[in-house]
Amino acid sequence: MKLKKLLALGLTTVMTAGLLVGCGSSSDDSAQGSENKVYKIGMITDTGGVNDESFNQSAWKGLQDLKAEYGDKVEVKYLESEQDADYVPNVETFVDDEYDLIVGVGYKLEDAIKKASKDYPEKQFAIIDSVVEGDNVNSLTFEDNVSGFLTGLVAGRMTETGKVAFIGGIESDVLAKFEYGYKAGVLTANPDAKVTSQYANSFGDAAKGKSIANQMHKDGVDIIFTAAGATGTGAIEAAKENNKKAIGVDSDQYNLAPNNMLTSAMKNIDVAMFNLCKSMLDGDYKGGQVIVNTLTTGGVGLAPTSDKNVDPEVLKYVNEVAEKIKSGEIKVPSTKEEFEAQFGK
Repeated sequence: MKLKKLLALGLTTVMTAGLLVGCGSSSDDSAQGSENKVYKIGMITDTGGVNDESFNQSAWKGLQDLKAEYGDKVEVKYLESEQDADYVPNVETFVDDEYDLIVGVGYKLEDAIKKASKDYPEKQFAIIDSVVEGDNVNSLTFEDNVSGFLTGLVAGRMTETGKVAFIGGIESDVLAKFEYGYKAGVLTANPDAKVTSQYANSFGDAAKGKSIANQMHKDGVDIIFTAAGATGTGAIEAAKENNKKAIGVDSDQYNLAPNNMLTSAMKNIDVAMFNLCKSMLDGDYKGGQVIVNTLTTGGVGLAPTSDKNVDPEVLKYVNEVAEKIKSGEIKVPSTKEEFEAQFGK
């Protein structure tokens, strides 16, 4: 197994489109040597797959955008993980193929990236939605609780039955941020609303997502926010069939149900992925960072298509509350404990 030592090129930090990356200068010799280099960047999906219409697909779009801008200067590739046991072998495949940057998409790849970063200290890695310590790992995180909160404001104001719900993929700290941020938003906008939650224990089971949503609809729920990767597409399909409303996640999922999708909790993974990789191609890459994408920096927010099915007065209200979040006047909970401390339930 051949290992290539990457040069430390970054010394300072800049902000670009909501993403903080290292920036520095390199020697003339290094710059000359990198002019003809073809960078190889690979991403590994979680079990939701690259066509999950959500998390993984957004990350892959970032790499496709990178390829479109840099052409022959970069090779991009993804490996799909059908089960958790595939994570480590997929990382090893990219290491063996001498990739310059290996990105794990999702917190479930945390252990695989952590192990590889220690086993191959001369390689560069990145992880999305988790934090792995190490000088050769960049961790990209997002204020998911805030984007969840904003969608909750919409749900709280738009519900007609007073019953809304959340469907998660697999319980985790990341999904808890979505869940409790959403619940807090609902109750902030509508203190009398009832919010229920259920986890599907899968990110790739659309049938399970649809089944859970169907039962929720039968129980009177008229709006469901789903943070479950490909599992969520099943819940969105149920909304179409049952004439209910849905809220998407990670990317703008309006096209999946134009008449039923209220909004989506945007996590601009494609932008974060693009800018991280761009810094490597531009010679400004620096490892060992925890990069937090926030509402203030544009890293999270509501989908641009929110005006299609959301009342203008509701959007005005959401924007007003968003400004209070940015100013620090409103603190959005990200855990069950923080939620219960604020709302007592």
